[in-house]
Amino acid sequence: MTGADHGDSDRKEFDHRDLVASLSADERAEILEKSDRAGLMHLAGHLGAILVCASLVLARVPFYPLVLLPLGVLIVFLFTPLHETIHGTAFRSQRLNDTVASFCGFLVFLPPTWFRYFHFAHHRYTHDAERDPELSVSKPTTWPRYLLVMTGILDWISRITTILRNAVFENNDAFVPQKGRARVRREARIFCALYGLVAFVGFWGGGNEIALIWILPLLIGGPFLRAYLLAEHTRCPHVANMLENTRTTFTTALVRFLAWNMPYHSEHHAYPTVPFHKLPLFHKMVRAHLRSTENGYVRFTRKYIRGISDGSLAKDM
Repeated sequence: MTGADHGDSDRKEFDHRDLVASLSADERAEILEKSDRAGLMHLAGHLGAILVCASLVLARVPFYPLVLLPLGVLIVFLFTPLHETIHGTAFRSQRLNDTVASFCGFLVFLPPTWFRYFHFAHHRYTHDAERDPELSVSKPTTWPRYLLVMTGILDWISRITTILRNAVFENNDAFVPQKGRARVRREARIFCALYGLVAFVGFWGGGNEIALIWILPLLIGGPFLRAYLLAEHTRCPHVANMLENTRTTFTTALVRFLAWNMPYHSEHHAYPTVPFHKLPLFHKMVRAHLRSTENGYVRFTRKYIRGISDGSLAKDM
């Protein structure tokens, strides 16, 4: 998954393939080393923060509604360990990767098998307007569309309908191979059964608690994930070079922790088998070659909003 096959075979510029080829054997060995310990420590920190916030909400501490925001951000950003585990790089153990992927995927309504096929197609055809599945829905270029997208409502509708469609019908997505379609359906059906069980238990046991520490926070945290994901590729050139078609965003240590170092996104696309905990080191090796970067998510968002207001965004798209 280190290359893209939609570029010009006569390329002349230094790109991600040249970058990877330039690494020494020792450098590759260092940045490709997986670790159960690093993954478990990071996961413990992420889940621990969720448990603390959820406990405060359940205890109805003074001003507990204010805790719903950080709780929601923490839960919705379980998307990032899901992303890391489907790459098989969160842990050395593949069983751990698969288990955590299923757990996180369940909580954010994104079954990992289907998402793996979707995401790997995105890596193979990154920012290819014709074949990147992430571009099947255009980025918002008007205020009404932007505000609607940022609520996360469209994303949640898409996730739920995808699960239901895959559970009821045979999957026909172009990026899902024939051999994987039965597994996609089986996993979707398991998720539906589990959601049904949670709903049943919640109904008879008083579903307010489940809604209060899971569903409501997910909805509250959704806009923050949408803003984060929008910065990864939007307004980057539609070229094959991963150092150019993907944006690295310089941000705080807290955001990097929350996103499992995925703000180093150009680095991730250039060499997807680098584990999350090695991305800061890889970044130091390749920073001089990055072509698309931004100093913070707030700065990116301001530029995006300005592009909507002055109409330049619609022209770029």
